[in-house]
Amino acid sequence: MTTLARPQSWLKAHPLALDATLAACVLACMVTGSFVEPHGPNGPYFGRAPDRLSLVLMALGSLALVYRRRAPMLVLAATSAVTVIELITGEPRAPVAMSAVIALYTVAASTDRPTTWRVGLATMAVLTAVAMLAGPLPWYSQENLGVFAWTGMAAAAGDAVRSRRAFVDAIRERAERAEQTRDEEARRRVAEERLRIARDLHDVVAHHIALVNVQAGVASHVMDKRPDQAKEALAHVREASRSALNELRATVGLLRQSGDPEAPTEPAPGLARLADLVDTFRHAGLPVEVVRADDGMTLPAAVDLAAYRVIQEALTNVQKHAGQDAKAEVSVIRVGPNVEVTILDDGPQPDPKARAKSDAKSDAKAEAEPEPGGGHGLLGMRERATALGGSIAVGPRYGGGFRVHAILPLQPRTGEKT
Repeated sequence: MTTLARPQSWLKAHPLALDATLAACVLACMVTGSFVEPHGPNGPYFGRAPDRLSLVLMALGSLALVYRRRAPMLVLAATSAVTVIELITGEPRAPVAMSAVIALYTVAASTDRPTTWRVGLATMAVLTAVAMLAGPLPWYSQENLGVFAWTGMAAAAGDAVRSRRAFVDAIRERAERAEQTRDEEARRRVAEERLRIARDLHDVVAHHIALVNVQAGVASHVMDKRPDQAKEALAHVREASRSALNELRATVGLLRQSGDPEAPTEPAPGLARLADLVDTFRHAGLPVEVVRADDGMTLPAAVDLAAYRVIQEALTNVQKHAGQDAKAEVSVIRVGPNVEVTILDDGPQPDPKARAKSDAKSDAKAEAEPEPGGGHGLLGMRERATALGGSIAVGPRYGGGFRVHAILPLQPRTGEKT
């Protein structure tokens, strides 16, 4: 197979050489066939010599086949012309018509079906009519019927080859398009999963590290004067760091392979753990009031996690930016087909520049990319809400403080199971 593969690949890369080889083979077949006398006393025999004109016409027809791919119609016209000359002037036993048959096959294989019908019927009609009406043999002779049969088979074979090539090309194109679609879908899913994990990691790390920072600052401030309060603050630091490690372990566990040992089975956080979340901020010195009017219903997993993360991120921002005397209010209310989550604080009134910056952050276009040196919290909240088909509004309150208002549908468009 290897010995034959190299010549085949070379001939495919050099089509003119392939056509020249085919033309030489056709010439050899025609010259050999011209020595056969089909009507001998004891049947066909090999020994009749063709005349010079027939040899010249066979050579011209074979030479034209060298260019059959470049100009199939011109080659068909040339080979048909030498065939007609042979049928009229010479003995029809010289198989010059073989070159016309090959040329007609090439036309049928390289054009469309209507062209094949028109050209094929015209070639069959002209060559058969000339052989029957102008040739030296009777119109019903086998040679005349052979011209009709061979030209018809050439057109049919060329059309079949062209149809098969088109079918194979269509299958290959569909396969390539399907493969490209699968690759794009895989890249899209990877990007979505990367963003989801990035949001989870940010929410976990930002919340707990902010609490650890606050409690560590308190412990450092009162270490000498009030060691009991410093010990309590360090205990909160330990508890917050333990919670951060547990949530990080659960989040990173999603990246494990199916065969990895001891994958964590802790469920994703939700509003069922809202009281524990609020207690961590209360221990850090942030008074938080909670109002719930969601009828105690069980939310879809994606909505439950999004609501929890929005509250977590908003309270973390209050802890970091609203000041020591700030208070926060959290409300979770069911309104028709949605759950509305609102977080308010009474921090100091921001200056005009800070307010303009906050207003810019509340705009979806402004949040398409995080600001240099800024956080990703507001962007993450908006991405969570948008992914579920909801919305979120953030901005300063009139008279001071900040407001975060998220509307999350109970039937998320992502198709998450409840």
